[in-house]
Amino acid sequence: MTTTGERPALAQPGSAGPGKAVPGNSAPDAWHLLKTARELTEPELRKAVDRLAEPVRSVAAYHFGWSDECGRPVNGEGGKGVRAALVLAAAQAVGAPAVEAVAPAAAVELVHNFSVLHDDLMDGDLLRRGRSTAWSLFGSTQAILAGDALLAVAVDTLAHRFPQGGPEAVRELSGALLALVAGQGADLTFETRADVGLAECLEMAAGKTASLLAAACALGALAARAGTERVDALRQFGRHLGLAFQLVDDLLGIWGDTTVTGKPVGSDLRSRKKSLPVVAALSSGTPAGERLAALYHRTEPLDDAELRTAAQLIEEAGGRRWAQEEAERQRAAAVTSLATAGVTPDSTPALAALADLITRRHV
Repeated sequence: MTTTGERPALAQPGSAGPGKAVPGNSAPDAWHLLKTARELTEPELRKAVDRLAEPVRSVAAYHFGWSDECGRPVNGEGGKGVRAALVLAAAQAVGAPAVEAVAPAAAVELVHNFSVLHDDLMDGDLLRRGRSTAWSLFGSTQAILAGDALLAVAVDTLAHRFPQGGPEAVRELSGALLALVAGQGADLTFETRADVGLAECLEMAAGKTASLLAAACALGALAARAGTERVDALRQFGRHLGLAFQLVDDLLGIWGDTTVTGKPVGSDLRSRKKSLPVVAALSSGTPAGERLAALYHRTEPLDDAELRTAAQLIEEAGGRRWAQEEAERQRAAAVTSLATAGVTPDSTPALAALADLITRRHV
């Protein structure tokens, strides 16, 4: 805990943090970075949500894990805060104190949660972070309005509490939002198409997920008033990291543990989502891929046994291995992006630790 008026700096790997230390594994350090980033950004997030009118304010507070469905305060899990941590770590990587990047970090988290509120509704997901999704408790209309409100206060936070970013920061976030919407739209369209290719699936992931992580890193660099080359390098770092993040998320959506991820495992297969491992399997030209296509393109709902069969066929067709290898390739490309601007993992341990955490979650 910090005393009133004090703000913690974003801790560097090696600091004592929650969880058990594993020799050679940066995850405990990365979790400590996330915890510290949440401590820095949560006051800004609460200020933003407090500006909202009821009942939208209560829906947003529930979604962030600050209250239960009746509005009673709780200490819930409001998400890992990866995007906020990336903003702060990117700012530090080019020489600025983390506290100078708190406003854009909060803005990015607000945008992310806007997209999550809408995404849960569009996908029909009933669980998020181990709790009922906002739309399933409060209704679709209130969830949509809450998401819209978070987007509005995100832009306002960036415009009025991040003056050093100027119009460039607003353009950065706006560009990410346009890419995010395009990616989400493609993701939904793919569900009704039988001919989705791997290249366009990667492009969809670049918009839906990677665009906001790329903007997070670029905004951190802007907070440090970095030059164009470093802003571009950090943006590319975030983009590659975002693709790795989506690949791992897709793997967890098929083979993860609900008690660990807090998300409904198998829902992507049940709704015939063309996630990256699925498209890799469908494009493999293997007998398993052909059997998967026949199963996936049926009009009848898949039962639990057929979902297990689908997951097995994806693995037999090489979809799981491809996604794991591609996630590692994207992680390596992210590190290379830092090196091209003379920013190495040795000088940016926080970014390196977060990259490891994102790409090496258990799948």
